Amino acid sequence: MTTTGAHQEATGTTPRSWLWWGRRRSVALDVGLGLVSALECALEGWRFAERTATPVALGVLFGMIAGASLVLRRRWPIAVVLVGIAITPAEMGYLLTIVGLYSLAASEVPRRITATLTGMSLVGMFIIAFVQMEQDVREAPEDFGDPGAWFVPAMSAFVAVGLALPPVLFGLYIGARRRLMESLRERADSLEAELSLLADRAEERAEWARTEERTRIAREMHDVVAHRVSLMVVHAAALQAVALKDPPKAVKNAALVGDMGRQALTELREMLGVLRSGDDRPSVAAVPLAAVGAAAAAAAAAAAGGDGDGPSIADVEALVGQSRQAGMVVEYAVQGEARDYPPEVEQTAYRVIQEALTNVHKHAAGAKVLVRLAHRGTEVAMQVENGAPDASGDGADLPSGGNGLVGMRERVHALGGVFVSGPTDAGGFRVSAVLPVG
Repeated sequence: MTTTGAHQEATGTTPRSWLWWGRRRSVALDVGLGLVSALECALEGWRFAERTATPVALGVLFGMIAGASLVLRRRWPIAVVLVGIAITPAEMGYLLTIVGLYSLAASEVPRRITATLTGMSLVGMFIIAFVQMEQDVREAPEDFGDPGAWFVPAMSAFVAVGLALPPVLFGLYIGARRRLMESLRERADSLEAELSLLADRAEERAEWARTEERTRIAREMHDVVAHRVSLMVVHAAALQAVALKDPPKAVKNAALVGDMGRQALTELREMLGVLRSGDDRPSVAAVPLAAVGAAAAAAAAAAAGGDGDGPSIADVEALVGQSRQAGMVVEYAVQGEARDYPPEVEQTAYRVIQEALTNVHKHAAGAKVLVRLAHRGTEVAMQVENGAPDASGDGADLPSGGNGLVGMRERVHALGGVFVSGPTDAGGFRVSAVLPVG
């Protein structure tokens, strides 16, 4: 009645180990009260036996049994109070009645039952006090004086109220306080669980934000650096093949440039893989993420000519010219009237065409390329299609990380566009994207 399961778990005990008590201290208290009550009722049973001319042993035994019932006050408080009311006519069990009323009021027993039993106990105490005082007044000496007709009822009521109401009121206070503490404890547990859930969600959001930032940095570095390094490797391969003046030195320098480009692409691919996977490797932990982002932003600004606005659709023609200088046959076609688009649309269109040309350099050396750009009412479309690679041509042996198509798709989908890529029937490859500009 007074200890919850949470208290029992917190103290390391169980209801089975201590019966209905939750703690060892409760057992000691109730057993002690039971012994004191049994001793009190035994003495009062002795006097009751002498007054009623019954065997003393029977009165003492009856008093001990009735008083010892106080041990059950936490388990059966109603029974303890009923025992106290039953032995009230024998003028015994005052401690039993007082502690029983307190335990009844502090328990979870319905209040109507508590009020009923308290009223019965009050009536019993009033009757016993009235009878005793009436007898005492009758036996008092004549010089004591007449106390008046109001004295005995008033004093009897005062004694009954003084014995019954204080433990009931104190028990009601303790019970309300205990329920309040349990409610606060439950609320604290609920808030702790809610805070834990919020912390988990915040950690998930932070991890999601870190992953998105890593992916964005990887995409920027790939688009900005990979294309230029790929062209460098292509130029080095061409130089190595056609050098006529001082062939040994030209071949050596061209091979050196090609090796440097390949190493740069390999290292870039490894860094991109770490950023995308989110692994905390020691080699990457030494490089701050903010520094990598700053480097990527600086490279993007440099690619745009240093103005910091980023590449645009107007720079696509220059991009095609760079591929032509590297020996690629590129046909560039524009449909519709060019106009200004939002910066993110301009940059995404440029990056898609740039990465598609880079993939042609890597995987389709010697193939013819067709670049189409269409300006429509509410969208801008682009397509890069290459034919079958030239089997007789020597490729530049460019490494590939497999992130090009993924990065293009992420860029296009982020703007709500459509991205399609795949091989063609002629043995080539086609990359198509449509970006909304409304």
